[in-house]
Amino acid sequence: MQESKPYTFIDLFAGCGGLSEGFLQSGDFDGLAHVEWELPMVKTLRHRLEKKWSHKAEDAFLRVVHFDIQKSKELIDGDWKEAATKDFGETNHPDVLKNGLKGLVKNRKVDLIIGGPPCQAYSIAGRAQDKNSMQDDYRNYLFESFIKVVEAFTPEMFVFENVPGMLSAAPGGIPVTQRVEKAFKKAGYTIKKATNLKDAVFTASDLGVPQKRNRVIIIGAKKESDIDLSEVYKSIKDLGSLSKPQTVKDAIGKLPAYIPTDSPFKQDGRNISHIPLKKKSKDKHHKPRYSNPRDVKIFREWISNDMNKSSSVDKIAFYNKLMNKSSNHAKYRNLEWDKPSPTIVAHLYKDGLMFIHPDKNQARSITVREAALLQSFPKDFEFIGSQGSCYKMIGNAVPPQMAKTIALGISSILNQKVISA
Repeated sequence: MQESKPYTFIDLFAGCGGLSEGFLQSGDFDGLAHVEWELPMVKTLRHRLEKKWSHKAEDAFLRVVHFDIQKSKELIDGDWKEAATKDFGETNHPDVLKNGLKGLVKNRKVDLIIGGPPCQAYSIAGRAQDKNSMQDDYRNYLFESFIKVVEAFTPEMFVFENVPGMLSAAPGGIPVTQRVEKAFKKAGYTIKKATNLKDAVFTASDLGVPQKRNRVIIIGAKKESDIDLSEVYKSIKDLGSLSKPQTVKDAIGKLPAYIPTDSPFKQDGRNISHIPLKKKSKDKHHKPRYSNPRDVKIFREWISNDMNKSSSVDKIAFYNKLMNKSSNHAKYRNLEWDKPSPTIVAHLYKDGLMFIHPDKNQARSITVREAALLQSFPKDFEFIGSQGSCYKMIGNAVPPQMAKTIALGISSILNQKVISA
């Protein structure tokens, strides 16, 4: 049985539920709907709502909408067309197809809309790798779909999260931040001025997350409201200052160790390179991915020689000597026990070479569970999908502890407004 919460939210671009998880953990918010277009993430979030947040299976299936947010009218109003029904009809509740988000919300007030569009188009790294600097990428304009949902439900406030690269992205020669400010203003909302959005950048490690992860948190409020956005940001930062700094050791130091086996083998169709040092973990997400003997050797010697502290030139020379190669890159980095982790990224689904476990004796990259804990997901959070898709959804997620701090900062301001009303 669910308890009634004082405030409600809709989560757009929900992923596996990092933002939703934090807002639910705050105890002040109830999620009315969560929208995501990648099915493994949809299944993960539905599973979480059912197993942790006391939703019945049918209700979780109803609330987590598997859909492309660019089809905004159908998402909001329902009455799905043939193409949408073909692509998403079987993975959604019939009521959603018929009545959309409005049918889910019914006559309830939506206090907050939260979400963050895919960051690849705004990412500095992504732009550097693209021959056209992501100028033509459709994801530059997904904020327009976010705004359409805001216009439809007129929440008191919204939270729009993305990478700091958004501050310098300028598709078509016009800064995205100017486009965003203008669009939200037209919709009837106030945000920090585009020129001041650098002040809206938060580091996850300052909010109780064992990870250095910078994100722009754009918070908006209705123009006619008496909400002071500077007080909202101050409330979040003040709450963050109360949290104890977390390190890699705090997050993953007590997990069962896995060490390289003398001879890799196959088990249940999987290549196995590491075996439990003592006791096998019962956690299905704490299973090391396969590492070939070459990488095991590099991992061990990289840590033994403290290569993280070396210059780029020395790192490349070390790699070339070890591998008898002539490369311009050394794509390795180990985590360090006494520091927060570097940013956990979706690229982890391809390889973990930049996320080597701190223990040289284990000589491996981090597991799905370790990545999740470094993102501040609870230990009981279950991810649905292949190992690769689990790494990807974790890397794309908002750290729940970061989201929880944001949620508590916002609810404290909303509470003050209720008291003064």
